[in-house]
Amino acid sequence: MLLLDHVSITVKDIDLCEKFYEEIMKVLGAEKIYATENAIGFGTRCSAADDTHTYLTVISSPHASGDSKRHWCFKAMNRETVLMFHRIGLQFGGMDNGSPGLRPHYHEHYFGAFLLDPEGNCLEAACHRAV
Repeated sequence: MLLLDHVSITVKDIDLCEKFYEEIMKVLGAEKIYATENAIGFGTRCSAADDTHTYLTVISSPHASGDSKRHWCFKAMNRETVLMFHRIGLQFGGMDNGSPGLRPHYHEHYFGAFLLDPEGNCLEAACHRAV
């Protein structure tokens, strides 16, 4: 079951965050679909013919606030993608919030990494596979 259809992450300064999100989404395989003055979108929208996708919007809001207890976790198809997500995120303005590695307290093969975006939103990439 795919739980999420689409989600929005709010930031105060879209210009500050755009390159960061472009680069980490590229690593995760989510294509940039659009960019406006106030929002950028990634992924594929669902349709009547295919409802198996997830879509992310990063949108500017004057009320945005980072909260490290609230986070968004993105699926990574392999551990190398998790490593790249973390490395690229740091390169483009993110901050480390949990280095890549196994997290056996979730399950024996859970391999994840945590970043804070340039405004403090907590993001994670996780691979559940054994290799």
